[in-house]
Order: sequence, then structure tokens, then C-alpha cells
Amino acid sequence: MKHAVIVEAKRTAIGKKDGILRTLHPHELAAPLLKYLAHGIEDKIDDVILGNVVGPGGNVARLSVLEAGLPLSVPGMTLDRQCSSGIESIRLACHFVQAGAGKFYIAGGVESASTSPYPSRAKFSTVRIGDPDMGVAAEYVAQKYQINRERQDEYALLSYQRSRKAYDEGIYEQEILPFGQFTRDEELLRERKMEKLLKRATPTFIKEKGTVTAANSCGIHDGGCAVLVMEENVANELGLQPVLRFKDSQVSGVHPFYPGIAPVKAIRELLQRNDLEIDDIDLIEINEAFSSKIVACAQELGISYEKLNVHGGALTIGHPYGASGSILVTRLFYETQRRKHVKFVLAAIGSAGGIGVALLFEVAQ
Repeated sequence: MKHAVIVEAKRTAIGKKDGILRTLHPHELAAPLLKYLAHGIEDKIDDVILGNVVGPGGNVARLSVLEAGLPLSVPGMTLDRQCSSGIESIRLACHFVQAGAGKFYIAGGVESASTSPYPSRAKFSTVRIGDPDMGVAAEYVAQKYQINRERQDEYALLSYQRSRKAYDEGIYEQEILPFGQFTRDEELLRERKMEKLLKRATPTFIKEKGTVTAANSCGIHDGGCAVLVMEENVANELGLQPVLRFKDSQVSGVHPFYPGIAPVKAIRELLQRNDLEIDDIDLIEINEAFSSKIVACAQELGISYEKLNVHGGALTIGHPYGASGSILVTRLFYETQRRKHVKFVLAAIGSAGGIGVALLFEVAQ
């Protein structure tokens, strides 16, 4: 079997809905990323795979390819697995390389909630089962796994502090591809008294005895992220440095009422198949859609916060649905280069409908 490796990764700055990126459509957000990642190997790209959830429909990836000025021979494919779309795109590209279907892929996701033509969300589940909004589902996770508000707020504050520190130390600058005036995440441009916000916030989704608030939940955002996936021998021949070597992946389903806990099932199955324990994983990124989800996943899997979302995440910088999974992988791409003695890293996300996706990588350096 051939080895798929990630040799480059970049994301845009993230803007809140109707914020700094409000005039940019998905293909306009994605195009600079594609142009950057394909530089010098434009005619070698086998395909571009992008996740997108609330965009205008059609093939956003193909439109992005054309906007970026890549060769007409590069096709482009768009997929929607809700919030798992960006990570699923990378998963698919890695498996394509493993199978010998191609050698060069750009994969990730993009989202523009600001320009979305849809006034309401798609259905996540059937009437027979029930179709709660994601915020209500976050409350269901908190109730089922006994995650009180204090624990949620504590994690939200930790995430915020980590994100601010990463921002102040220039760590996020490594991830971001500047284009135009868009060089920094919008939410981090504002000073926020997070402790006060957490105390003042009232339950948003279930008023009576609710624990999920606007302060311990992510917002709605715009942004894009993509990585360059290659066959390892080819990368070495071209003098490109593999950073993450794809090892395995898992997609799992749970009850649609509990999408936040879906990463647990996917991670457990992935570790079992690879004869690994959670302690064998050196760094873990799980999307921070809601604090209740992260606390529950950490509790059920026995994950130490010391190696989980070490530079914060969506609770602070935002959650551009289709891009968020690829942002997790990009965060691992850069963090493994800053650390020594890191062997295995893992990215996972839970999404609407009760789907969990997990990707396992070896550090290739």
C-alpha cells in the first residue's frame, strides 16, 4: 500500500458571520488556498476535494479551481457531511493516494455563512426519530454524560486563554494564508473579558435548567482551509518534506440526539483496529462546537487536557462548518513541527445527524 502524507497546510483568517469576510463567496475564499498549495505543481494535481455545507449548491470545488486559475484539467469535487465535511475531504484524498488512484490532491473545506442563500438549516434527522438543533443536542449530551455548566465554562475559559496565548505568540500566523487585508481571525481582534461573559451568559437552547450558553458555544463563521496530500515517495523525489503520514481513519454513527459524543465511538474503533490506547496519542484535536461536547469526549475517552486542543479552537476563533475539520488537521500539521518526540496525532469531529469522523496520523519527520 502506498503512503499518503501531508506536506503543506493553510487556512484563511476566520470571520464571524456578516463580519470581515461577509462579501466573499465560498469559491473566493478557497481560491487563494488552492493557488498557494498548487504552486509549482499545478499540472500534477489529480483533484481538489472540498467540503461545504451551507453554500450556494453546485460544485464549489470546481468553481474554486477555476477561480484560482488552476489548469482546466483539474476537476474538483464538493462533498457535504455537515461539520465533518472538511475532515472527510482529507480522509478521502488520503485513501485515494493509498489505493493508487492519484498522487497529488488538495483537500479541505470552505464556508461562507454570510453569503448562504438558505434562511434555515437542512434536516439533520427524521421526524420519526426527532430532529433537534445542534444547541439542543449539546444540552442532551450534557445531561446524558452529567456535564454541568461549571465544567463547561471552565473548559471554555481554558480554550479562550489558549487561543489568546497562541495569537499573542504568533502561532496562528503560521497557519493563516494572508490575502488582501484578511490576516487575523476576527474574534481575536477584540478584547473580551471572558470570565465576566461566562458568568453573565444565560442558557440559550433549553431555558429551564439549561447549561449551554452563547459563551460556552461556538459562533457562526466564514473561512476556508486546505492541505496538500501526496504520495510519500513522490514527495521525497520532489524534495518536499512530509509532515503527517496518514495511518488510518474511522467514520461512525450514533443517535442523532447526541452528535457531540460521536467522536468517541469513531476514536475507540480507530484505536482498537490499530492496537493503540489513548495514551499512545501525543496530540488530539476535537472540534470545539460546544464545551459540553469536548468535556464529555475527554471524560469518556480519558483524554488529558494537556494534549487536547492545545492552542484552543472553535469556541474562540469560530466554526466555519465545512472548513473546521481541515482546520483541526492543519493545527496538528504545525504543532507537530514545534514539538519533539511526537509519534501519533489524531483529529476528530462530530457532526449533525450523529456522525463521528476520526483521522490517525504518524509524524513523518
